[in-house]
Amino acid sequence: MTPARSVTRSAPSTVQATIISSSLLTVQTQGRSFTDLTSEAAKFIDDVHARDGALTLFIRHTSASLTIQENADPSVLVDLTTALARLAPEDAPWTHDAEGPDDMPGHVKTMLTQTSLQVPVLNGKLALGTWQAIYLIEHRARPHRREIVLQFIGSNQ
Repeated sequence: MTPARSVTRSAPSTVQATIISSSLLTVQTQGRSFTDLTSEAAKFIDDVHARDGALTLFIRHTSASLTIQENADPSVLVDLTTALARLAPEDAPWTHDAEGPDDMPGHVKTMLTQTSLQVPVLNGKLALGTWQAIYLIEHRARPHRREIVLQFIGSNQ
């Protein structure tokens, strides 16, 4: 059990949600890769004059996904790609292969990751940690056009 004095919490802050702003982000991927969306998400927050609330990102696809991961060491993304390939290899005896050998593995990798993220917005900034970034993960080998819905709910005052 953790001693109570080693845990602290700031005082709660409350805002009334006064706006819901949405935008569609279109990303052309280069094939299997991680694409950093952090600056686009931050730009959206600036454009809607967000103050406090929540940003939701939702990808409209079943063979690409979203994640929040380390942005400092590129080898993390390499290792994550390797791990996903081991969990859903292309040479497994998949039944669904209508679009090629990376089709079903792409669906499995999406199921193992996320199609939606929520990031708190505090004082007009994404409340990400120092080493965190928002990534689109393309699970397919060839390039694709991917759509991500951005939606901020909160205050702009």
